[in-house]
Amino acid sequence: MITFILSFVALVLGYIFYGRFVEKVFGVNENRPTPAYANQDGVDFVPISTNRNSLIQLLNIAGLGPIFGPILGALWGPLAFVWIVLGGIFAGAVHDYFSGMLSVRNNGAQLPELVGKYLGNGMKQFVNVFSLILLILVGVVFVTGPAGLIATLTPDWITLGMVSAFIFFYYILATLLPIDKIIGKIYPIFGAFLIIMALGVGGGLIVKGYAIPELTFANLHPKGLPVWPLLFITIACGAISGFHATQSPLVARTIQNEKYGRKIFYGMMIAESAIAMVWAAAGMAVFHGTDGLQDALVQYGGPAGVVRHIAITMLGAVGGTLAIIGVIVLPITSGDTAFRGARILIADFFKMSQRKISSRLIITIPMFVVGYLLTLIDFNFLWRYFSWANQTTAMIMLWAAAMFLVQEGKNHWIASVPATFMTAVSFTYILQAPEGFSLPTSISYPVGLAITVGIAVLFAVKALKVKKRATIAIEN
Repeated sequence: MITFILSFVALVLGYIFYGRFVEKVFGVNENRPTPAYANQDGVDFVPISTNRNSLIQLLNIAGLGPIFGPILGALWGPLAFVWIVLGGIFAGAVHDYFSGMLSVRNNGAQLPELVGKYLGNGMKQFVNVFSLILLILVGVVFVTGPAGLIATLTPDWITLGMVSAFIFFYYILATLLPIDKIIGKIYPIFGAFLIIMALGVGGGLIVKGYAIPELTFANLHPKGLPVWPLLFITIACGAISGFHATQSPLVARTIQNEKYGRKIFYGMMIAESAIAMVWAAAGMAVFHGTDGLQDALVQYGGPAGVVRHIAITMLGAVGGTLAIIGVIVLPITSGDTAFRGARILIADFFKMSQRKISSRLIITIPMFVVGYLLTLIDFNFLWRYFSWANQTTAMIMLWAAAMFLVQEGKNHWIASVPATFMTAVSFTYILQAPEGFSLPTSISYPVGLAITVGIAVLFAVKALKVKKRATIAIEN
């Protein structure tokens, strides 16, 4: 319990002190007009209040990741707490802040545009395709996941296909309509369920005296799976998630002033880390350790069943149902903006104005056809690829942020250090994963390290060139 409580304290202190430090390094300009006003179009560029924007951002980024991921990550034991805290403060929140604020500084630019500006056109074209695939994968994953949970709460005559169709219909509306018409209005309602879920489960752990394991650096995974790099891929949302880099620009187009960036981007990532802490702790405590959690995942058919059992066990039938609704809300409020982000990404690539609904339909219809076809593929298969693509996207965004800081003559270490770490995670994982190259750790570890060192050296060389050009410009 002490580790659990101290982890929350650390997250709060991280937001107050490190968040302020990151904000200072970035250099907020309160007098600079934001894209919400400079590019106002009534569809995607719309000024929205800070409190509503914070909630929209939290619901955008907090999908199944900070629930399913931490439950699965809890199989390694309290090491999950360490990654959530350190990853959230020093990697995830930094990543989210820069992906949002760099978009604000660049007229609401999406991830590919930002990467292209700071890492070159070749990376831009790669990220265009890569992030589009990631967004559609997210949208699809966040149809099948919540649909399965909803099906457990409804009569037998309501089939999984019917629930999926209803979610798809909502996604289409949220993708087509102006951001303040649906997303801006219903998210506060969804937010109430989110708060009930987090407070209910977290409070239940404390009030009912569940034995939450204290910190140990031992690998407690029942199957003996290695911590590196699997833990850092399994717990993505809640620690660091590249998906957030595709969502933050949506809110960057609605933020009213740069001074609100720390609360909206850095702060909401810390809030997501807190949600992840609750579910990681619940996974270990309710089932009395990692062995019990592993058995529960088998018994209840995966993390969705485990979530339902935890909620009802701790909160009763009514409270448990409300908590499950909160869990359902999270992925739905990320899936809708994932498809919306994909529409904007395609529109930006082809330079298509989105003022007319007919222009939005041209993109939306074929995109949802592809999305529907992907729902026919096994969920677990999609989730594995989503997890790797997610962390690879985070790696790229952090390198872009680091290069921005180099160009500005600022402290790039706050971005380049987590970027280096995530590079090692991403490459090592794909080298050894079954969905990757299936190499043994004796090969994947050194090769992953070598690739990471190579990329870090390339960045250092590029940074020196940028600094040299800046020095020559000043002297001349």
